[in-house]
Amino acid sequence: MSEARKGGIVRLMTWNIHGGIGPDGQFDLERIASLIRRHDPDIVALQEIDTRGRGIDCLAPLKELHEERGHWREARTIEAPDGHYYGHAILSRWPIRDSVLHDLSFAGREPRSAIDAIVESPGGALHLISAHLGLKLAERRMQARKLATLAGNPRGLTTVALGDFNDWFTVGAVRRAMREVLPVRTMVKTFPARFPLLRLDRIYCRTPRNLVSAWTDAEARGSSDHLPVIADIRATT
Repeated sequence: MSEARKGGIVRLMTWNIHGGIGPDGQFDLERIASLIRRHDPDIVALQEIDTRGRGIDCLAPLKELHEERGHWREARTIEAPDGHYYGHAILSRWPIRDSVLHDLSFAGREPRSAIDAIVESPGGALHLISAHLGLKLAERRMQARKLATLAGNPRGLTTVALGDFNDWFTVGAVRRAMREVLPVRTMVKTFPARFPLLRLDRIYCRTPRNLVSAWTDAEARGSSDHLPVIADIRATT
């Protein structure tokens, strides 16, 4: 760990990887894994993991990341009869406990869920909420309220929510729902990756002291239709 990341600093990353398919139409998780390694996050949230129609070893690059970090939790929102799936996951360098999947599904829409867990970082436990929200306003409004309820659950821990919130309005449903519990957020434009205009992918936390810095990596546009958000977070309540 670098000198800058001592003293309770945790590096988070969230990235919608678009099923591992880049703008060239090629499925390539190696380039996804390579870019993740470049930023060396302690915790990674990945959305749109999709193994459907792929070979049995299609997730090998992500499994290698899992082995390097040691801890993994996934949310399989769509499962195929052959065991392949579509969903999202978190990878952590440190143990994950009390992991719960919360159903965020809205009638008539694609199934959605949130991963709610505690990550035991050396600088202090983190309450982590990872999600990929829906595209319709009414759907997202309901999901945002549920996330705010989870984030507002008092645990005496640093709480962070991260993922693809699909909330492109200046003051959208997610921001309104979160402002009482996690009012601080990253402001990185991530979509569309080639010419990013929208802040769909975010990391939310409670105080300005929590959010030390945040950035993206333009080279990710060769791997997905979203850019990642990387942030250094200070673990303090």
